[in-house]
Amino acid sequence: MSSDKPSALRSALEAYVEPHLGLTLAEAGALESLREDAGGAHARLVLGFPTGGYRESLAADLAARLAAAGLPPLATLELESRIPAFVADPRQRPLPDVANVIAVASGKGGVGKSTVAANLALALAAQGARVGLLDADIYGPSQPRMMGVAGERPTTRDGRTLEPPRGHGIPVMSIGFLVDADQPMVWRGPMVTQALAQMLADTHWGALDYLVVDMPPGTGDIQLTLTQRVPVSGAVIVTTPQEIALLDARKGLQMFRKVGVPVLGIVENMGLHRCPACGHESHIFDSGGGAAIAARYETRLLGQLPLDARIREQADSGAPTVVSDPDSDSARTYHAIARHAAGALAASAIRGAARLPSIRIEGE
Repeated sequence: MSSDKPSALRSALEAYVEPHLGLTLAEAGALESLREDAGGAHARLVLGFPTGGYRESLAADLAARLAAAGLPPLATLELESRIPAFVADPRQRPLPDVANVIAVASGKGGVGKSTVAANLALALAAQGARVGLLDADIYGPSQPRMMGVAGERPTTRDGRTLEPPRGHGIPVMSIGFLVDADQPMVWRGPMVTQALAQMLADTHWGALDYLVVDMPPGTGDIQLTLTQRVPVSGAVIVTTPQEIALLDARKGLQMFRKVGVPVLGIVENMGLHRCPACGHESHIFDSGGGAAIAARYETRLLGQLPLDARIREQADSGAPTVVSDPDSDSARTYHAIARHAAGALAASAIRGAARLPSIRIEGE
């Protein structure tokens, strides 16, 4: 190999735009080593998101890029994940041993936010991350049932901290563990935020790469207070394609941006419906709304999920799609959503926290 080949190879690799980060490998500082011997070129990449199951597709993309540059493929590709810790607001204190907090939110209820949160957490864990799940929907806690731990109770080892139940291998905390299932939560906003703060502070999560928080729906005082008290790293907005849901999704997105929290992207849920009897496809809740709002607000469309009774049935049975039907199209979509969200979060960490704008209340 001529002396200019190593430089050309490095340049070609470093110019590759990693699709989940949206950055070149050079910008991400991902090319940790590149060496050559008689057997060919050997590269080692370090990425800031879970890489389980990703090496083969990345190797194929890199091989195509190198071929286009007239270079041979890599003989070996080593891939490692090093997930950085990131808090959007540097004035907030990170949770002990929790690197990142991802809020899963919606402007209104009924769009499948909790189902997305559960599957997002499970997909991140399946890709190799250490993940916890906090059910912050105090008025309508659903994660105990979805994660197959309904009826369980937290334990304690020291009388001060709670050991959360584990659903499908990940720790889960919810107000649903602490009250009767039929008991309504008739609480005012300050009581809700205090309960959440206690669950966060008093739960022994262990070392986590991601704590996924299933937020209450809406954009009122409770949601704003939670985003200001919880050291959120980034937010995922869930919506359906219908216009009324998109109106509220825009409000949710803007709420996070007002408090300086990066919006990692949009999940469009309950889109295409395929009739199980005849195979006819229809967009019951319209189509394209998630892509439109992502384009308008310059964020990512993380993925589009169908209106599929099996997703609902799997969540209701305590075994969400990612664990009950891991080879399905829907599970693959959840995995793609998780990798894109984690990649966007890693990119935010690389770029650094955004400068916080001041919050101005209209009419004051």
